[in-house]
Amino acid sequence: MPGLARAVTSDTWSAQEVADALEDDAISLIDVRTRAEWTETGLAKGAWPISMHERGFEQRLFAARDLSAEKPVALICATGGRSARLLAALKRAGYPGFIDVSEGMLGSRRGPGWIARGLPITDLETALAALPEALR
Repeated sequence: MPGLARAVTSDTWSAQEVADALEDDAISLIDVRTRAEWTETGLAKGAWPISMHERGFEQRLFAARDLSAEKPVALICATGGRSARLLAALKRAGYPGFIDVSEGMLGSRRGPGWIARGLPITDLETALAALPEALR
């Protein structure tokens, strides 16, 4: 499985790497931004909207990991700051299998971002409708 092999060597991926792995169903993606951010920009197509700013985040995050089984779980935010801090906290606590999308949706010094790369986007309503029941 390409996603798992890549996750063993690096826990920081570009938006393009995550998009390719999503297309191959080799990874899961969680957008940890706020609902206002999702509404403003849309979400990466295939991302699960699970805001780190809402109640029950921790339970939903680990439910997503369980639902992903052996697949790595990528975390994306606006510019990679929140997702990097979340990944660091997960690593310190001993939780493997998570990845940071370092450039985020809007871009950072690590890359142009999901949107500027022209990667697939979906609206919040569609993303929420596709959210597995276990993650609601």
